[in-house]
Amino acid sequence: MNEHLRTALELAFCRIPVLPLRAGKVPFGNCRRCADNACGGRPTMKTAGPCVCPGPCHAWAAATTDPDVIQSGVWQHAWMRASAVAYHPGGAGLTVVDLDHADAVTWARENLPATTTVPTTRGEHWLYLGRMQSANAVRPGVDIKSTMAYARYLSPGTGTGTMSELPDAVRALAVKKPPTLRPAPQAITVPTPAENGQCPHRTPTYLERGIAMAEQRITGAREAVHATVYRTFLAVLSTHGRCGCLTNTHVARLFTAAQAKGETPRHCTDAWTNALTTLGL
Repeated sequence: MNEHLRTALELAFCRIPVLPLRAGKVPFGNCRRCADNACGGRPTMKTAGPCVCPGPCHAWAAATTDPDVIQSGVWQHAWMRASAVAYHPGGAGLTVVDLDHADAVTWARENLPATTTVPTTRGEHWLYLGRMQSANAVRPGVDIKSTMAYARYLSPGTGTGTMSELPDAVRALAVKKPPTLRPAPQAITVPTPAENGQCPHRTPTYLERGIAMAEQRITGAREAVHATVYRTFLAVLSTHGRCGCLTNTHVARLFTAAQAKGETPRHCTDAWTNALTTLGL
C-alpha cells in the first residue's frame, strides 16, 4: 500500500480529516465537474461540509475521514502522485500555529503557552486542542491554521511536549485590530469667516447637530463609502463653509468617522479639497 495512503487511513481512523497534497505542498486541482469553480467553489462558502465531488479537488473542504472515499479510484490515483498528506485541523478540533522561521519560533516561546511542537523545514508547528478561525500573517512568519484551512501532516513522533488547550493568546492573534485613526492634517483648509465676522446661525447647537448628523451619515454607510464621505463633506461645507464657524476640531471629527469606515487620510483630504473646489470656497 502507498505510504501516504497508509498514513491517511491511520489519521482517518483517529477522526482526523485528510487529503493528498501534490508537489509544492498544494492541493490537487479541481476535478472536471468543478473546473474554474463551475460548482460555485464550495471552499469559499462559510460551511465546513465535505466536498461532494468524486475527487479531492477542493482542498480543506475535500478532507474526509471516510475510508471508502480515501481508497476510491480517483483518490487512489491522487495518492500515487501525492508528495505529502494534509489534514483539516479545524475538522479534527485542532489549531496549528505555523511558525515559518527561527524568529517566529523565538517569539512563540516567549509569548505562547507550551504545547506539542513539531519541526518543519524552516520552523515549527505548534498544536493546540481547540478550533478557531484561520488567519494568515498574524505576525511576521506566523500563520494560524484551523477551520477552513489545511496543514501538512507532520508526525508527532518527531515533536515534543504535551498538547495544551487553545489559549486566548492565540485566539487574540486572529482578531483584526481597528484601523489607526489620524486627526485631520494641520494643512487642511478651513474656510475663513464672513467679512462681517458674524455667523448667521443662531446658536452653536445648530452646528453641533449638523456635525453629529454628518458623522452618523458616514458611519451608517454600507456601500459607496468614498462617495458618501464626499457628499457629506459637500453638505457640511455648503451649510457652514461660508460663515467661518467650522474649526479644525469639527473637520477632525468628520475625518475620524471616515477613517473608521476604511477611508485613508489621503482620501479624506482629497474629498474635502474637492468639496471646497466645487463650492468655490
